[in-house]
Amino acid sequence: MAGARLQCVTRGMGVGLLAAGALVTLSDPSRAAESAAKPVTFAKDVAPILQEKCEACHRKGSMAPMSLVTYEETRPWAKSIKERVVSRQMPPWHLDKTVGIQQFQNDRSLSDDQILTIERWVDSGAPLGDVRDMPPPKQWPDEQGWQLAKQFGPPDLVLKSEPYTMPAHGQDVWWKPLTEVPLTEPRWVRAVEIRPATPAGRRITHHVLARLLQEEPDAPVNPGRLNTGDDSNTGGANNAGLLMEWAVGKNYDIYRPNTGKLLLPGARIWWELHLHAVGEPIRDHAELAVYLYPKGETPKYRTYLTLFGATANTSARLDIPPNTVTETQAFHVLKAPARLENFQPHMHLRGKAMSIEAILPDGSTQMLSYVNNFNFNWMTNYIYADDAAPVLPKGTIVHVTAWHDNTAANRNNPDPEQWVGYGDRTVDEMAHAWVNVTYISEDDYKEWAAKHKPKRPAPAALQ
Repeated sequence: MAGARLQCVTRGMGVGLLAAGALVTLSDPSRAAESAAKPVTFAKDVAPILQEKCEACHRKGSMAPMSLVTYEETRPWAKSIKERVVSRQMPPWHLDKTVGIQQFQNDRSLSDDQILTIERWVDSGAPLGDVRDMPPPKQWPDEQGWQLAKQFGPPDLVLKSEPYTMPAHGQDVWWKPLTEVPLTEPRWVRAVEIRPATPAGRRITHHVLARLLQEEPDAPVNPGRLNTGDDSNTGGANNAGLLMEWAVGKNYDIYRPNTGKLLLPGARIWWELHLHAVGEPIRDHAELAVYLYPKGETPKYRTYLTLFGATANTSARLDIPPNTVTETQAFHVLKAPARLENFQPHMHLRGKAMSIEAILPDGSTQMLSYVNNFNFNWMTNYIYADDAAPVLPKGTIVHVTAWHDNTAANRNNPDPEQWVGYGDRTVDEMAHAWVNVTYISEDDYKEWAAKHKPKRPAPAALQ
């Protein structure tokens, strides 16, 4: 199944877009021929794929519209499943696999072999096969329980916003209450998890922000601790920034070993619940589970959830005329060495693609990630694997580029005849990336760079 897609290419200090070819390409024809000779069944071949990559959403009581746990549940959807996986619409992983970092902690995408297996299963009539080949049912946590409890135990704090009743009909609402954080001493956070409190509440919630409001001292809490920032508007020495965001596809953050976020006495959570009407009145609130380091255990590094905009000013210079595809970009200077932990693009209905690139002090560039098929319905957070997270020197320029499609070719576009600018409403637009930034010292960076110095090829022998 062929189709057009975008491919990101680096041109010096810029990023361009090129048309490309087929959506799925198998690089080894002999491997494909060998695979085609084997019969494919649901019990032996397809069910394990669904358990690994699909059941997290596609099971009874979860967010997806159908369950794909049993053969009887899956068989009626066989042709639709094939269409969605071949076009790489499902599972929701909209990252270009040909450029940038490709190792992630939460990679839910299908491999070429897995896509081919599902395609062949559907084309052969979607047979069940021998039921004795079925894998044991996967055990999923209670939807009302905390997902991280299995790893960390019960949360140390559960913070709740004041409830809000969204009427059956009306304009979108941004509910912004305050919640006190009950601490009497500084504590370090190793993980956070956030959610609307009820399944009904998830129907009306577009996103939830949990901003951290606290008095940040001019000096670090612990002597010698680095507490610096960049030139964006949410990270820095005197700005605690955003603690966590919930959106479809993003439920929690786990900070890497020896890193975390700091909560101080007197801290408050300033919530932002973006709510929309769904035809019936629903009352709900947001909940935030906080998992703390043990008392007295202090991580070496502090992480900030930072907004890197794709415009020179977060709320300005976003001008999207009718029936056009536009490109915007912005640059952010790191004032200290840092590790970028993830990449989460944020746009609305006209969002098309976003890239994040590092321009190093020596002038060289590194394409970090490129989401070439952004989908507003899935605010996927791409969390870099431990060994793949980029570590960047002081003075690095973080270059963020965004593309918006305000044409009829965009299936999510409510009206291509309308001009679109920046705004909070879904029909308005935004263009920024949420990135957890962990700042490190110069000595730490030099040590890292020495261990990861590229090996130079041996000189060619003289003729």
